[in-house]
Amino acid sequence: MFVGALTDLGVAPSVFEWELSKIDLEDHHLHFERQARKGISGVKFGVHAGAVHVHTEHEHSHDHTHSHDDHHHHDHQGDAGHPHPSSAKVPDEQDLVPTVHRTYRDIVRLINESDLSDFTKKHSLGVFHRLAIAEAKIHACPVDDVQFHEVGALDSIIDIVLACVGIESLAVDEIHFSRLVDGQGSIRCAHGEYPIPSPATLEILNGLPLSQIPVPFELITPTGAALVAEFQNSVGALPLMRPIKTGYGLGTRDLPERANVLRAILGEKVLSSDPERLTEVQATIDDMSPELLGAAIEKIREAGAVEAFFSSVQMKKSRPGILLTALCRPDQLVEVEETILRHTSTFGVRYREVDRLALDRTFVSVTSQYGALAIKLGMLRGEVIQVAPEFEDCRKAAEKAGIPIKMVYDAALRAYYETVHGSPLVR
Repeated sequence: MFVGALTDLGVAPSVFEWELSKIDLEDHHLHFERQARKGISGVKFGVHAGAVHVHTEHEHSHDHTHSHDDHHHHDHQGDAGHPHPSSAKVPDEQDLVPTVHRTYRDIVRLINESDLSDFTKKHSLGVFHRLAIAEAKIHACPVDDVQFHEVGALDSIIDIVLACVGIESLAVDEIHFSRLVDGQGSIRCAHGEYPIPSPATLEILNGLPLSQIPVPFELITPTGAALVAEFQNSVGALPLMRPIKTGYGLGTRDLPERANVLRAILGEKVLSSDPERLTEVQATIDDMSPELLGAAIEKIREAGAVEAFFSSVQMKKSRPGILLTALCRPDQLVEVEETILRHTSTFGVRYREVDRLALDRTFVSVTSQYGALAIKLGMLRGEVIQVAPEFEDCRKAAEKAGIPIKMVYDAALRAYYETVHGSPLVR
């Protein structure tokens, strides 16, 4: 469903096929088909063993879908938007995708030895690591020896790798997931029958908000949970955004009361000029080198801090020190705190709630004598009050033209004001 939704957003099947050729997998082919669930049109994605697709009588009765050894590797929680996923097992189709049991060590080797991009390798391994950690804890075994029954199969590896390929292809900056909702009842896995949410799903989503609704199916699989945990910038209400395109990935089962689809929204984030409640986290440090501090603050930003900076302070015994300040949204507090504790030498942090007022922001492109340049606009209640050329665009154009960056910067501003106001900027 994740791959189907990304396809519907605009990632071409040829992109998926080309990237998948970079990893050494048994013979297979991909299947993309436009279908509908409860009146919603989207893309049904499937994986079939063998180089040639052979239609079976049972397959035709299930709208060309494919099955899996178990629920725990399909119908994932989705990309930015409001996902409504579900998983389902279709009996008697197991000849389409034969199950191969691989260990976590096998999968790490398979991905590391591939020619996939660094982004896809990093996040594919990240998803599998989250799955392996959960299984190792549940079954009390070493992580490297975790035996993947369902997610070690061909189709599951492809699902995870292509999810990462699609996200990289869309070149999104952030991914926000809607509220995580699972069904009720139980599922049957390789180890037996388990209640919903499954033990692995609960382990992977530890620390994230989760609820249930009275639907007798698993709506969040461990693989879907791992994708959420790997890529989420937030879980809950959508941030303020301008939708650009919507895609739908379709599940196999046709649920009686709801559309079994995963919705992905591609949009432009808007930072509101209304006050925003944030959490300020601080720590004082007097025994770290600048190199380590620089590395630490990058980790803190990756953990979800919307701002992070250093200030000089005087500490006990008149020692010069550093005050580390990070601002984050409340749901990122735990991760930011833990990152500070793990990557700096501080023995503790303090935090408090603060309000931040930020201008709405959007980007426009202008054409100058140095080429197309991006301009960031800051707006207050719809009025543009700040105009700033994007530094990286200016730097690249200046290097290409062999001139100072300031000349390109000024040219970008002139181009913007001539376009908007019909007159040059007076400085």
